Amino acid sequence: MMETTAPLCIGAVVPRTGRLARLGDALAFVLGRLAPRLPAVAGRPVRIAVRDSRSDPLRARRAVRELAGAEGAHIVLTMAGTQVLPAVADACEALQVPCVSTTFPWQAYVHRRDIDRQERFRWTYHFAWGLDDIAAVFAEMWDMLAPGRPVGCLWNDGLHGRLMRHTRHGFTSVAAARGHALIDLGGYPEPAARFDPQLERLRRYDADVVTSASTGADLATFHRQAVQAGLRPRLITSSRWLAYPHRRQAGEELARARVGTLVYWTPAHPYRSSLDGTTAADLAWAYQHGTGHPWLQPLGLAHALVEVAWHALAGAADPADRAAVAQALARTRLTTIAGPLDWTGGPTPNIALVPLIGGQWRPTRDGHELTVVTNTAVPEVPITADLVPAW
Repeated sequence: MMETTAPLCIGAVVPRTGRLARLGDALAFVLGRLAPRLPAVAGRPVRIAVRDSRSDPLRARRAVRELAGAEGAHIVLTMAGTQVLPAVADACEALQVPCVSTTFPWQAYVHRRDIDRQERFRWTYHFAWGLDDIAAVFAEMWDMLAPGRPVGCLWNDGLHGRLMRHTRHGFTSVAAARGHALIDLGGYPEPAARFDPQLERLRRYDADVVTSASTGADLATFHRQAVQAGLRPRLITSSRWLAYPHRRQAGEELARARVGTLVYWTPAHPYRSSLDGTTAADLAWAYQHGTGHPWLQPLGLAHALVEVAWHALAGAADPADRAAVAQALARTRLTTIAGPLDWTGGPTPNIALVPLIGGQWRPTRDGHELTVVTNTAVPEVPITADLVPAW
C-alpha cells in the first residue's frame, strides 16, 4: 500500500464578525502566523482551514460541518463565548471530530453542554480555569483591601449567574471558606438598563466590595448608576470583563474604576512555544508590531490551541484517523506558551487547568493597561503594581 503525502488539516472556527469578533483577533493572528511554520507530521504537511462562526451558534455548527466535510479536518480548534463554543464542541462530538477549545471556566464548558451528563465526552477537550480558581484569586484581592467585609455579588439570571450560585460547582463555597460573607444582589437580564434593586441591597448591607460576572457594558452601567446613587465601591472584581483592552467608552470607565480581574497570560509569563521556542514576550511583541494594537491575554491560549493540535496529530498512532487523534488528546501532557497542560490529571475528564493570578485595570494617558497585583499561582510572573482602591 502506497504511503500518502496528502496534507493533514487543522480546522478552526473563529469569530471574525459579530459581537465576539475581538476575541477572534487573537486566534486569527496566531493562525496566520503559524500556518506557514507548522512542521510536517509523518511526512505529511499540516495545513490550517478557517471558518467564521459569525459569533452565532447556528453558524458555528455549520462551520464545523464544513470543516469536517469539505475540508476533511482531522481536528478542530475554537475559542469563543458561552453560546458559540459549546455549539462547536457539540457539533464535533456529534460528527466524531476531535476538538480542543479554551477561554471560559471548565464548569461552564461541561454544564452548559449537559448539566446532568455522566459519561465522558469522547471527542472534545477543553483547557481553562475553574470557578473555584476565580474565587481564590478574587478573595485574595478582597483580603488586601477589605478583609472580612461583605461582598456584593452582581450575577445575572442566565448561565453565568446560575453557575456562580451553584452550591457545588460554583463560586460561593470557596469564597465563603475564606471568611467572606457573600450578598447576592439579585439576578438581572442581559443587557440591563437599570440596577436599582441591586444597588438598594448593596446599600442595605453596607458592602463596598462588589464581584461580578457581568458584560463590560452592564458592569459600566452598574458602576455609573452606583456613583449617581452615592455608592462608591472600593473594589470591583470581574471575571468576565478581563481578556483585552476595550476600545469603547465602557472600557475607559471601568479602567477608571480600577476593576480587578483575572490574569491567565501576559508577556511576562515564563513559557515558550513547544513548536518553535517562541516566548510569551516574543508573541506579544509580534502581535503589537503586526497589528498596531496592544497585546491580548487570549494570544497565549490561541497559540496553545495550535500547539496542542499539532502535538495530538504528531502523537497519534495514525494522524489521519480522527479516533487516534482524540486518543492522543486524552493523554496529552504538554508545556505550551500558556503553561503546562495536562489532560491526564484534570478536575474532570477532558479538562486541563490553566493557573490564574490577579490583575487590575488602570487608566493611562493613551487608554488603559492591565497590571499584575497578585501572583500566588505563578510566582515567576512579576507583580507590576500594588492593588489600589477606586476611592
